[in-house]
Amino acid sequence: MKLTKEIIDELRVEPGKHANITERSTSATTAKWLDDTEGEQPQKKIAQKDLVSFVKELSRAQEKLWADSSHALLVVLQAMDAAGKDGTIKHVMSGVNPQGCRVESFKQPSLEELNHDFLWRCTRSLPALGGISIFNRSYYEDVLVVRVHPALLDKTHEEPTKDDESKFWRHRFEDINHFEQHLHRNHTRVVKVFLHISRDEQKKRFLKRLEDPDKRWKFSTNDLAERQCWDDYEDAYEEALSATSTPWAPWYVVPADHKYELRALVGGIVVDAIDQMKLKSPLVSADKLESLDKAKKQLLAER
Repeated sequence: MKLTKEIIDELRVEPGKHANITERSTSATTAKWLDDTEGEQPQKKIAQKDLVSFVKELSRAQEKLWADSSHALLVVLQAMDAAGKDGTIKHVMSGVNPQGCRVESFKQPSLEELNHDFLWRCTRSLPALGGISIFNRSYYEDVLVVRVHPALLDKTHEEPTKDDESKFWRHRFEDINHFEQHLHRNHTRVVKVFLHISRDEQKKRFLKRLEDPDKRWKFSTNDLAERQCWDDYEDAYEEALSATSTPWAPWYVVPADHKYELRALVGGIVVDAIDQMKLKSPLVSADKLESLDKAKKQLLAER
């Protein structure tokens, strides 16, 4: 099971063009991909079946990535609160060998991290060749949350003046693009996914958390405060995605109102990214084959 080029192109933010996130659907894609080949099945059931297929594909792809060890994969997930980042990681990566995959969640920076440039704390968590790293939030927080709450810059050594504020953010976008191009040149493929949830759906999920005793721990009063900044965050995401979707590290805007569809689409995007690496299983030399044949004969000769 693979996503079609039509779907991939629809989800991708074309480099050099505006992301237009307010005009993108949070609930469905335009191009049809949930094809029901077995009659009248609900879309949820079809998407869940497709996700199982993507998970199997990803498991095989990861094995080849690990064996080839010529490339690495970095998956960056960004979203508004309650968009489903944790659940997406849990379901999409369920078939991946944890030996070759690590998940990093970036919270409020520590004093040590604030004393370095804004990319520093994330560079320490980059994947080695053959590996996969998933960033649950990332260095993009420093052009999103910090953009919405500029007072956070007071704690850093980088604080723009009013005269050069636009230049400051433009330079940060340039730093990110150069950083990701450096990764690409060194065989780390970067896939960035924005989980695009609607304000109404976020409200429903917040209420569900508050009503479920087992999920109340997920809710914070700060979530409501951040919700009041919805329009500011939309503006920040629009500018950041438009400025940093590049041929070497594109952004994908995935509808997130339906978790079943979101997870399947993210799975398909990750599989497509690994497919683009054109990986091959390592070839076994003639000498190695000879020694393997001897080992096999020795094992068969045992009593």
